[in-house]
Amino acid sequence: ASAAIKRYVELGNALNATALDAIGTKYVCLLNATELKAINPPSLRLASLDPSACSQETKNLLYQKAKEAFSDQHHLPAYYELILPYLGGAPAADLKVLSKDDVNMNVSTFVTLRRDSLMLLTPGEVQGLLGVQLPELAQWQSRAPVRDWLALQKQSELDKLNVGLTGGVQEGYINLVTPRFPAMSSAPLGTVAMVFHLLPALLLSFLTVSILS
Repeated sequence: ASAAIKRYVELGNALNATALDAIGTKYVCLLNATELKAINPPSLRLASLDPSACSQETKNLLYQKAKEAFSDQHHLPAYYELILPYLGGAPAADLKVLSKDDVNMNVSTFVTLRRDSLMLLTPGEVQGLLGVQLPELAQWQSRAPVRDWLALQKQSELDKLNVGLTGGVQEGYINLVTPRFPAMSSAPLGTVAMVFHLLPALLLSFLTVSILS
């Protein structure tokens, strides 16, 4: 199928609605970056594709095509349903805008969003996306990626959602990443211990000499 698609494009044929319908959800993940970029955006208006099983790169490219295809309907209620199959490739900025449109996104859709995009959303923006579906988020809080998103939020902000979400950062605490120090040198432990023991005296001597000079 991949070879047939490649040959079709090499012969100068366009990936129009008819071609995309022939490719369908079954083979859409076989399209490479060059072929995806060759898709005429308006063709997505008539094609029925589901790239949910594709690579993240494919999702990202198809989302951009779909966004262009439906750009003239961005402010209409139908826009969300049109762009829905492609939201797995949406950047955080677009999701933030969508959160203002009362789309009532299903949690099953929410957890398939781009991980890097999801992690940049605030609790308020997640509430805007999910709407009446928000209470269902509590059922996912022990699973990725919801668990990882919760760990980045202040617990006080999560409490404001009033749906029982836990796992956020408590006030007064800071998440620290423990640095990985290089291994100690091969010097004997006694020598190392002596250096640490003498360090205060050495520093004091250095400071005294600096002041006197």
